Amino acid sequence: MLIAAGCSSDSGDSGSGSGGDKAAGAGATVSASASAAPTVQAAAYKSLPESCAVLSSKTLKSLVPEASKSGKRGTSEAGTRGSCSWSSLDNNGVKGSQFRWLNVSLLRFESDTSRGTGEAQAAKYYEQQIQDAQSVAGAKNTKSQPVSGTGDAATLVRYDLKKKEGAFKQQTVVSRVENVVVTIDYNGAGLAGDKAPSADSLVKLAERATKEAVTAVAAANGEGAASPAPSGSASKAPSKSASPSASASKSASKSASPSKSAAKSG
Repeated sequence: MLIAAGCSSDSGDSGSGSGGDKAAGAGATVSASASAAPTVQAAAYKSLPESCAVLSSKTLKSLVPEASKSGKRGTSEAGTRGSCSWSSLDNNGVKGSQFRWLNVSLLRFESDTSRGTGEAQAAKYYEQQIQDAQSVAGAKNTKSQPVSGTGDAATLVRYDLKKKEGAFKQQTVVSRVENVVVTIDYNGAGLAGDKAPSADSLVKLAERATKEAVTAVAAANGEGAASPAPSGSASKAPSKSASPSASASKSASKSASPSKSAAKSG
């Protein structure tokens, strides 16, 4: 009987020690899990300039000479997205008229642990914008080419589009700078018998406007340098459906907005 009691006592002590080890192990696991929380690099740019103020009066005069300088503001959200459009009609009487339409769209992406860095999201959206411009229904003579000296990446998509009002020359320039995508939609047409504008001249003007808009984005963010510390609590970036270029305001002539990314109205 004494031997049996001794064995029972030893067994109880052993069980108590094992339970303590398990508890300590569980605590260590929780601590390790907490310290391994996912993080993501903070986005470089934290704000956007006012969409209707990114272009100088001189530039607007060159692109849309008869338009109001103030422009027509589209759907916007401070610091996240914005768009502005201008419509110009230069009436030459019996000789016809020259029509121009310009739209500037800005979209900023914030870093998020589930979506990735703001820059990666912007790069993906940049490619999608180019594809949208290249796939407009009815477009003829579509051409794409890189644009140098404009942000981190920029592409021009140009094409012709026949409408009942006339033959439109469309230029879409998409540019990415850090975590912001800038889209410039610019088209022109000779209406009521006037000749169509030179596509090459429109290209130069569209590229000029894009470079100016990209510069305005950088200026709105000072040096544009983000803190190197990763952020795990950044707000989610807007979805594609929130694209300002997809919700741009209507131009004076609805049918004169052939670009797929600019034609949709909010």
